Amino acid sequence: MSSGGAEDDIPQGERKTVTDFCYLLDKSKQLFNGLRDLPQYGQKQWQSYFGRTFDVYTKLWKFQQQHRQVLDNRYGLKRWQIGEIASKIGQLYYHYYLRTSETSYLNEAFSFYSAIRQRSYYSQVNKEDRPELVVKKLRYYARFIVVCLLLNKMDVVKDLVKELSDEIEDYTHRFNTEDQVEWNLVLQEVAAFVEADPVMVLNDDNTIVITSNRLAETGAPLLEQGMIVGQLTLADALIIGNCNNQVKFSELTVDMFRMLQALEREPMNLASQMNKPGMQESTEKPARRENPHKYLLYKPTFSQLYSFLAAAFKELPANSVLLIYLSATGVFPSGRSDSEGTIKECSLILGCRYSLKI
Repeated sequence: MSSGGAEDDIPQGERKTVTDFCYLLDKSKQLFNGLRDLPQYGQKQWQSYFGRTFDVYTKLWKFQQQHRQVLDNRYGLKRWQIGEIASKIGQLYYHYYLRTSETSYLNEAFSFYSAIRQRSYYSQVNKEDRPELVVKKLRYYARFIVVCLLLNKMDVVKDLVKELSDEIEDYTHRFNTEDQVEWNLVLQEVAAFVEADPVMVLNDDNTIVITSNRLAETGAPLLEQGMIVGQLTLADALIIGNCNNQVKFSELTVDMFRMLQALEREPMNLASQMNKPGMQESTEKPARRENPHKYLLYKPTFSQLYSFLAAAFKELPANSVLLIYLSATGVFPSGRSDSEGTIKECSLILGCRYSLKI
């Protein structure tokens, strides 16, 4: 808002609109930053705080839609600021997915991230001499790529990687910053990840089909003779990647990526299910389908692993199973050589020999 006498000329209603927007914006940032302080393990402590944060962002998003002209004229709202709000909502949906294992939240995150790209919210960032704004744009691309990988949208991933490469090249050319090597490493990691996974199959007409490791509604395996449905339920899983050298992107190794999808159902499209555009109504929650809860740990310390394991056991319901997947580089005992059969990699799965209801 302008100062001095010009501010006195602003109608009271428009001044209140700007004040309310600033309050919601500051409140949303405060709550979002507080997410870092929440415990990473435990399935109950985070819910109320996440709900409050999501409610504020929902109000903020709707408010800027309803009062866009006033905010443009009186507040000087820029498109990258709208993109930043949408990006934060996309991050909230993604973290809902991580906390609940409900794959439908991935579609909601994709909806917001895709809208940012389609509406070019970050297009003017490169014209401003502010490297921190360009970094926001680069981080948005990295997060969008992760969501697309989890949704197996490989065509979109390839387009995003090309765009991110161009953005990084422009960023490193314009600004002599210390994080150039880090961003080039991000590019190398995602390129290696795309090359390593997923498996691609050719149709009869030679078109590429991206295969999915997730459980389809009609793809549940048949029960073996004598097994009883619901006797045990797979309720929780620890998926741990601890190899020294392994293809990864954003602390998600290829084997962790495949394993987490094997414990999930295919995501539903909430927008089409509810007949509402995802960018219009962000408060709707999907029907709970009880995917097993998962903790994804990349190179944890022993104390971290112990804490997550203890929390998972503590909250494990009755008649339920906890699955542990560990992929790690073996240790060579002193006095033995490779030829004596030392295990270099191990994968450990603990469970029970019953029909597990996912």
